Amino acid sequence: MAGGGAAPPPKQEELQPHPVKDQLPSVSYCITSPPPWPEAVILGFQHYIVMLGTSVIIPSALVPQMGGGNEEKARVIQTLLFVAGINTLCQSFFGTRLPAVMGGSYTIVAPTISIIMAGRYSNETDPHEKFLRTMRGTQGALIIASTIQIILGFSGLWRNVVRLLSPLSAVPLISLAGFGLYELGFPGVAKCVEVGLPEIILMLIFSQYLPHAIHVAKPVFDRFSVIFTIAIVWLYAYILTASGAYKNARTKTQIHCRVDRSGLISGAPWINVPYPFQWGAPTFDAGECFAMMMASFVALVESTGTFIAVSRYASATMIPPSVLGRGIGWQGIGTLLGAFFGTANGTAVSVENAGLLALTHVGSRRVVQISAGFMIFFSILGKFGAIFASIPLPIFAALYCIFFAYIGACGLSFLQFCNLNSFRTKFIMGFSFFMGLSVPQYFNEYTSVAGYGPVHTGARWFNDMINVPFSSKAFVAVLVAFFLDNTIQRRDTSVRRDRGYHWWDKFRSFKTDSRSEEFYSLPFNLNKFFPSV
Repeated sequence: MAGGGAAPPPKQEELQPHPVKDQLPSVSYCITSPPPWPEAVILGFQHYIVMLGTSVIIPSALVPQMGGGNEEKARVIQTLLFVAGINTLCQSFFGTRLPAVMGGSYTIVAPTISIIMAGRYSNETDPHEKFLRTMRGTQGALIIASTIQIILGFSGLWRNVVRLLSPLSAVPLISLAGFGLYELGFPGVAKCVEVGLPEIILMLIFSQYLPHAIHVAKPVFDRFSVIFTIAIVWLYAYILTASGAYKNARTKTQIHCRVDRSGLISGAPWINVPYPFQWGAPTFDAGECFAMMMASFVALVESTGTFIAVSRYASATMIPPSVLGRGIGWQGIGTLLGAFFGTANGTAVSVENAGLLALTHVGSRRVVQISAGFMIFFSILGKFGAIFASIPLPIFAALYCIFFAYIGACGLSFLQFCNLNSFRTKFIMGFSFFMGLSVPQYFNEYTSVAGYGPVHTGARWFNDMINVPFSSKAFVAVLVAFFLDNTIQRRDTSVRRDRGYHWWDKFRSFKTDSRSEEFYSLPFNLNKFFPSV
């Protein structure tokens, strides 16, 4: 006997799968449609605040090891911000033209530490002199390393590699460009859980719940949730600091929780304009250059995945390979600029700012160009920039939990183009994800126990050339997926459809889709002189 409360059978349209979309719908402002100026300025400032985390974390980890104090640390952070602003403008005008913030690269940190530990600097007794000599060594290595991105990008070699990329092999690359940074998320929050955890909770409330609970004419809570929540939690952290909550706490706890322990405000000059070779003339060592070139190549691969995610969240079409190559070439120029100015770091697409595009539903190019203006402005006015840069790092780690997750999810969304009922698809996707997580875990565990990587020969540069790429989750995953996807049953026509390759056919050349002109053509009629193919 049928129950009276049984649900009605689903309608035919409810049984249809969701349609595949070339462009992401429900984005409020896409790449070419800027928000009103007041809103654009606030959103640009929000991008500046978000990219501060990486800009502070990397120099804070490297400069003390190099022998530098608070003054040197503040100047390196200012220089990194100044160069990031220039690179972001160059990328948005002449590179991919995507709203991608170009910041520091975590991949470059390992070979930089290797340079710091090199024997030729360890004999130096004066810390400031050691800092200057080490900085010049990293500058020399980065100058040489930038050439690999410039050559691969502008020569068209990288374009030819990307043409072989299918949605299936792009999934692990983009997903692990986000998910692969998990150690920067909650472990960073836990360093001061009473500050980091409220930031996560408030971000969830402001961005996901309040917009549906309180109906206002324009989206406010979700679009500006970063500014709202950082202001609240930063004030809360200041009250904790001022009330003496950490008076007897351990030194590490005080550094992570207190708002007055970064040393940046006291170390920063009032006005400082970074200039090339401010630390002296670069020095070159062949081994260090080889190691840095490999790290530069890994950063290039990771940025490729993030560029694709940015194009998705900006509601643009899939980025044509020639445009991606152009962007990688400009990323190389960015790394070269960073080497000239002395940032002790390379250039890569900021994953957290790509996630912010998703949170705000604003993928406007103008917003990111405004944020580049803030980077340059606050890097010159040192004291003011240092105030924002002294936000406790667990607050940034809380933001990463949300932004990196958005990029990981963007990668998974490309599975809509693939046949998920195919055993070939399941194997390539599963195996590349598993190896992308498992191989770097082995390399990182080995390093944390032994103090050096699994490849440990007398040549430090050779060790870095192997250990650095295999410690990158996105790099290992795409290496496995790209190889398998282009070798297993490649000639089979049904396989071509299973891997989603046919969906991107119209984007493999700049001219085969009319929308490419709208999103990616160069400004000032430069396409006549530098045509995209």
